[in-house]
Amino acid sequence: MDWQWIWHSALLVLVGMVLLRIAGRKSISQMSVATTVIMISIGTTIVQPIANHHLSIAIGSASVFILTLLLIEYLEMKFQWIERLLNGHAKVIIDNGRYMHPELRKMRLTVDKLEMQLRQQGVQDVRDVQTATIEANGQLAVELKPQARPVTVRDLEALLAKHLPLPPSPDPIFQEVRQSGHAAPIDPKLQ
Repeated sequence: MDWQWIWHSALLVLVGMVLLRIAGRKSISQMSVATTVIMISIGTTIVQPIANHHLSIAIGSASVFILTLLLIEYLEMKFQWIERLLNGHAKVIIDNGRYMHPELRKMRLTVDKLEMQLRQQGVQDVRDVQTATIEANGQLAVELKPQARPVTVRDLEALLAKHLPLPPSPDPIFQEVRQSGHAAPIDPKLQ
């Protein structure tokens, strides 16, 4: 029995991992259309040599795919029109609390599916949404109206500063690390 297929398989997996690492992708949701097509092609190409005994052709093909991807990404950075052509751009689907039905129809997105995505982002009422877009990667981005935004620490500090004097903040513990030592000597009883 020929056992070469075992090391061929292991080599192809390692080469695939290296090539995908070079491509620099973190998750499928971050992939463009071109990236997705190339990644599927690489997967198909890597599997073929095990059956056809063409290991070097598979590695070469996968390398050409990655080089093509890198070239496409470089051109997208250099020329914005290529990025728009290959990836598209964000589409406004809610404006000032109102659904943009023509855009929803163009994107074949129902109000029910959009509302499901809004709920997943914690939006309870579409009237609270200033702007919502479907980004080029297919994800929903939501900007809430000022009165619907969560309160931040900065908001609270500004409010408190108007009405109450704030006590001086203690020395941060990270300041000790920056200064390479403790601010006060440690009590020997604690050691």
